[in-house]
Amino acid sequence: MLQDGKILVGRGDNPVYLLPGMANRHGLIAGATGTGKTVTLKVLAEGFSELGVPVFLADIKGDVSGTALAGADSDAVRQRLEAVGVEPGSFRFTGAPCRFWDVFGKGGIPVRATVTDVGPLLLSHLLDLTDVQEGVLNIAFRVADENGWELIDLKDLRSLLTFLGEHRGELVHTYGNVSSQSVGAIQRALLALENDGAGDFFGEPSLDIADWMQQAPDGRGRINVLHCVELAQKPLLYATFLLWMLSELFEELPEVGDGDKPRLVFFFDEAHLLFANAPKALLEKVVQVVKLIRSKGVGIFFITQSPGDIPDPVLAQLNNRIQHALRAYTPAEQKAVRAAAQSFRANPAFKTEEAIGTLGTGVALCSMLDAEGVPTVVEKTTICPPASSLSALDDAAKAMLVANDPLYAKYREAVDPRSAYEILTEQAEAAAAKEAELAAEKEMEAQRKAAEKAAREQEKALQAQYRAEGRDKNGRTPMERSLLKASRNTVRSVGRQLSGSITRGLLGNSSKTVRSAASTFVGNMVSDLLGGFFK
Repeated sequence: MLQDGKILVGRGDNPVYLLPGMANRHGLIAGATGTGKTVTLKVLAEGFSELGVPVFLADIKGDVSGTALAGADSDAVRQRLEAVGVEPGSFRFTGAPCRFWDVFGKGGIPVRATVTDVGPLLLSHLLDLTDVQEGVLNIAFRVADENGWELIDLKDLRSLLTFLGEHRGELVHTYGNVSSQSVGAIQRALLALENDGAGDFFGEPSLDIADWMQQAPDGRGRINVLHCVELAQKPLLYATFLLWMLSELFEELPEVGDGDKPRLVFFFDEAHLLFANAPKALLEKVVQVVKLIRSKGVGIFFITQSPGDIPDPVLAQLNNRIQHALRAYTPAEQKAVRAAAQSFRANPAFKTEEAIGTLGTGVALCSMLDAEGVPTVVEKTTICPPASSLSALDDAAKAMLVANDPLYAKYREAVDPRSAYEILTEQAEAAAAKEAELAAEKEMEAQRKAAEKAAREQEKALQAQYRAEGRDKNGRTPMERSLLKASRNTVRSVGRQLSGSITRGLLGNSSKTVRSAASTFVGNMVSDLLGGFFK
């Protein structure tokens, strides 16, 4: 709840406030399981919402969804209000304007990003690639960028990797070696990722970060609840998603510096998932984003069991600290308690290290930044109760809220535009068609040559047979040739006689020379006509 424009966190010897102008200096909520971290998260989220600041929070266990419902009065709540110095009559139970999201599209509006949006660094981390394989993935993204091939979903990336494998000989002089072993390893990793359900995250329409920076009609900031019950079971995807989201904010939002309140606040539950087994390059990226995103007006609060879960360079950026109880049974746990105690500005009224182990549920050690940006002395603080319900929202009610949300229609259906997969498939089909055409032409030419060769061989065999039988090239025996010659001579004689008779009848008393020429012409013509029957 708000008091004088400040978020009332709780009360120790004095009220403990989170100043809106210091929220972009980030914060930490830590403590063992069951000590009240979720309630503290809800109190802060509701406070920012009342200020008109949009909020993003990850719902790991599914119990944060009750933020959409109004809380209920009870003796426990009244006792807590009395402990923090709030009159029950001045406290209003109300649900916050929540909007539900889900990477897998089951428990909220689908959240998607394109492969290009995620980029090779985060994708390499997600796929757990070696340095060499990450280099090949970088080449793939470079080739896609230079050719204008959009990488939307995983099939786009698979098609591109297949292209790299098939053309690696052509690419080596421009981009370096692309080994078939690396391509195969990345393809196998992509297949495993898709089988794990991560394929739902890659696609369009991709998330517009502006949709997470909206206010409700009553002026309160929207609380964007990411359903993470399933996502948290996939730590690599969870970590990659969160870091992608921060990177998008950092790239998209303009510089605003320190304002009177943040533009957006993130709460990352189970923060250790973001850092567990993360490679150095990824940790450096997280540190960079956490350091620099403050200037964009974005505040980040990490929720985890122990401050030791957070790398020191990141922990050093978390200035607003709320530490719930830590249990110290082993030497490692005792060391973690000492480290947590040393991060606070000491209060002479108690020993911080001893207090951490004895805090009750709903009580925390708090040190917030004052108006000058200086950490306040640590206070044993009873945390305020949230105005919303502590119970989870049932699935039917959540489904109804999601279905009626105006943004659901925008993101509900995945779309598949023409991208790398379609372009490379078209190119492959065109190349295959051209290759088939050339192959058909070669086959026809081969068949023509084979037919000609067969005809020559057949003719050669026939001539050999004729020679063996004593025939000439036309297959005639000597007797047939003699008879043919005699027949031709007879025809010529008959032709001459006929021509003479014809010319005498036609020319009558013409000169002997004319009759002779005409007789020769007609004789040849008749001889040729009759001789055709004796070839």
